[in-house]
Amino acid sequence: MAETTYDAASAAAYRAAREIPREALEAWRQAVAEEAAPGPGTTLLDVGAGTGGFATAFHDWFGVRVLAVEPAPAMRALIPASDGVVPLDGRADALPVPDASAELAWLGSVVHHLPDLEAAARELRRVLRPGAPVLIRNTFAGRGRRDLRVRFFPETAAMVDGYPSVERVTEAFATAGFRRTALRELPQQSAPTLAAWADTLRREADSKLRALTDDAWTSGLAAVRAAAAEHPTEPAVSWMDLLVLR
Repeated sequence: MAETTYDAASAAAYRAAREIPREALEAWRQAVAEEAAPGPGTTLLDVGAGTGGFATAFHDWFGVRVLAVEPAPAMRALIPASDGVVPLDGRADALPVPDASAELAWLGSVVHHLPDLEAAARELRRVLRPGAPVLIRNTFAGRGRRDLRVRFFPETAAMVDGYPSVERVTEAFATAGFRRTALRELPQQSAPTLAAWADTLRREADSKLRALTDDAWTSGLAAVRAAAAEHPTEPAVSWMDLLVLR
């Protein structure tokens, strides 16, 4: 993965601001169950695990053993390690696991950080067992219209358009023998209301928000507050894609 610059404070801010509450991820739990059917005995490789929000959810939901690969030491230190969740130092193009050792790979908000998608695809092909799926949760170029950040901080739309597209990712993974089997758009609730979401926003915890000018950040935050005042019960819901390759 691309070079990371998280220290202990920014990693903690990331966990506080970016991890989605477990109860708001039901659509993702159902989709993963339908697309991959994980269960006890499954080894799931979480590539770019961050602070372990999804890694712990997968273990709790499905009873799988999760190998949580994260290159940033400060982020990796916050992953709750256990017999079922094992934090590992590694990168998408240099995974610290043996050949054919996992039944499922998960890449959550990761592909836009990868400098070489083809190399990552080859490495995933090496570590996955034949027929094992790769599940990619991401915002893709041209598909960010339902992201809350794009809605309230419109300058971020240009950043999203610089991300790999679904077609680009599919083509890159095809070089390692993967093919696309599903593309689903799924909701996730970051907070019960827009006002609560505004309270959790941390500019330093989000690469999109960090890239904004001060004026754009201030204007966007004011827009969130105004929308919250007008619609006080509206939940803070974003939509992201789940791309499945086998």
